[in-house]
Amino acid sequence: MGLLDGKKALIFGVANEKSIAWAVAEAYRREGAEVALAYAGETVAKRVIPLGESIGAQLVLPCDVRSDADLAALFAAVGEAWGGLDILIHSVAFANKEELKGNFLNTTREGFAMALDISAYSLIAMAKEAAPLMGGSGSIIAMTYYGAQKVFPNYNVMGVAKAALEASVRYLAEALGPDGIRVNAISAGPLRTLASAGVGGFNQIAGHVAGKAPLRRNISQEEVAGAALYLASELSSGVTGEIHFVDNGYNVIGM
Repeated sequence: MGLLDGKKALIFGVANEKSIAWAVAEAYRREGAEVALAYAGETVAKRVIPLGESIGAQLVLPCDVRSDADLAALFAAVGEAWGGLDILIHSVAFANKEELKGNFLNTTREGFAMALDISAYSLIAMAKEAAPLMGGSGSIIAMTYYGAQKVFPNYNVMGVAKAALEASVRYLAEALGPDGIRVNAISAGPLRTLASAGVGGFNQIAGHVAGKAPLRRNISQEEVAGAALYLASELSSGVTGEIHFVDNGYNVIGM
């Protein structure tokens, strides 16, 4: 018996085999869930489509999360294929590379709007589409980072976007709670992924965290996937509106 037998999960944000979203997809399949993947566009299609095939994903579809029409079409396809949805994973973030280095004062109006739209508003837009498919119970999980709560060098506008994402998790938890839908976020420690590669000085951050975290190491994608498994399953049926840290304890350290 798998923890997610008979469950249907839609996962946004697989870019390649190092993506957190990919580790989650593998873990969900292993525990009996059916999986659908939504990817950002043609640039990642050549990597994502074979990954989807390798786990027997029923749907592997492109979706621009900035487009309400794209989101509506994607969720309609999911509804048609499955008739419902149990789990939604939001592992999506973007900011212009030039805004992820140097001084936060150099954040542009356009760059701010885009980072907030793709990284935070998209969760609200997805939740609105997912809720009617969830029928009385469901789990929505977003991926965040400690840079939402504390200042990290070069994280800049992405820290502000993640703060908006974390606040959205709390408000969505309240909005969707009467429908039996739980909304949580996982705050993962620094991981080498396509997303983190864009953050200036990432290696210094990872090295510092590995030295200071109580467990004296960095995390793995699989450890994040383990938490995502818990938050999607009945094991966490009383948990909503939470920011769950998977960072080897780094967030409890003062100095």
